[in-house]
This record gives sequence, structure tokens and C-alpha cells, in this order.
Amino acid sequence: MASKIFLDANILLDFTLKRNEYEQSKKIITLAVNGDARAYVTPSVIHITGYWLTKAYGNPKAKELLLTLLTDIIVIDLPHEIVLNALHSKINDIEDALQYYTAIHHKLDYFISRDKRLQKQAIPVLPVYTPEKFLTELAG
Repeated sequence: MASKIFLDANILLDFTLKRNEYEQSKKIITLAVNGDARAYVTPSVIHITGYWLTKAYGNPKAKELLLTLLTDIIVIDLPHEIVLNALHSKINDIEDALQYYTAIHHKLDYFISRDKRLQKQAIPVLPVYTPEKFLTELAG
């Protein structure tokens, strides 16, 4: 069965804005496009990505890019009680906590992010992987 992976906003931004980490993010998104992984994001990730894409490319292009991504990436959300769990967690950044606990709630296999603080605050049930670490583990 394909792995279920959560993509943090920085992964989508690396890919769509062709930032320095573009190649690694492209490999991860290609896994979803090819059906080798099921990729998930939250509405918050779409909001953040949409904001930066609109600044970089304008509204019509931002919408086009998001719609293209959402062909192969699924948007998930969480119930009230999981929001409360996230807010009570040790993760200081509220947005990170909500995304992370959404991934746990949906029983995802990997949480992929470049956020070093989040990597340190993760719990054993769902470690936070850098794109490099994820791709290495997948290849191993």
C-alpha cells in the first residue's frame, strides 16, 4: 500500500516557487502524482501556499497552480476535540500543532517538513521528516 504523507507548506512552496530545495520537493510530489504515495495537506497549508503564490505570480496563476496540485493532493481537516488536543500539546506554534495533530488524527505515515522546531517537538507516534530523510528512508 502507498504511504500516506503530510506535506507542510514549505514543501509545496519549494516546489511551486522553485526554491533551492525544489528537486527534493518535486520528487516527493511526483510520488503522489504517480500513485506511489497519497499526499495530504490542511486548508491552512493551502491558505499559506496560496498567499505566497499570489504574491509571486498573481491570483489567476496561483489558483491554477493550487488546482493542479489538488489533483493529486487531498485536503483534510480535523474535528473540534483534535483541535483541543493540538492546543494542549507541547508544540508552541499553533499552526504547526493543528497541522501535526490533523496528520495524527488521519493516521498518516509521514509528516514532511523543513521546520526544525517542529521536528524537535514531534512525538514518537509520528516523527517529522525532512524531505531528505524521507526520500532516504523510502529508498532504503
